[in-house]
Amino acid sequence: QVQLVESGGGLVQPGGSLRLSCAASRSIFDSYIMGWYRQAPGKQRELVATITMRGKTNYADSVKGRFTISSNNAKNTGYLHMNNLRPADTAVYYCNADSPNGLGSYWGQGTQVTVST
Repeated sequence: QVQLVESGGGLVQPGGSLRLSCAASRSIFDSYIMGWYRQAPGKQRELVATITMRGKTNYADSVKGRFTISSNNAKNTGYLHMNNLRPADTAVYYCNADSPNGLGSYWGQGTQVTVST
């Protein structure tokens, strides 16, 4: 089992920045794909970004050029750097670790990001 704990959410004005963190209970990001997902009220959960064990990244079109996903395997922590935030980015953001070998998929509890004046 792996526990994932997100932090770093909050209230920010449009155009502002936040950095989300995802702390894992054990070393995992060197063997699992890490992803960030978000769910806005009344909407389905959607992919924001993923990073593979080899550092290959993938982003939703809506966040390309504004968000950056990264991981620090030595700290068992993943990150999502969010710049130029928009009201449409308001959602609960979830961290996910997914095994490409079918060994499991784990979710954090989520952290709220609100972009508003």
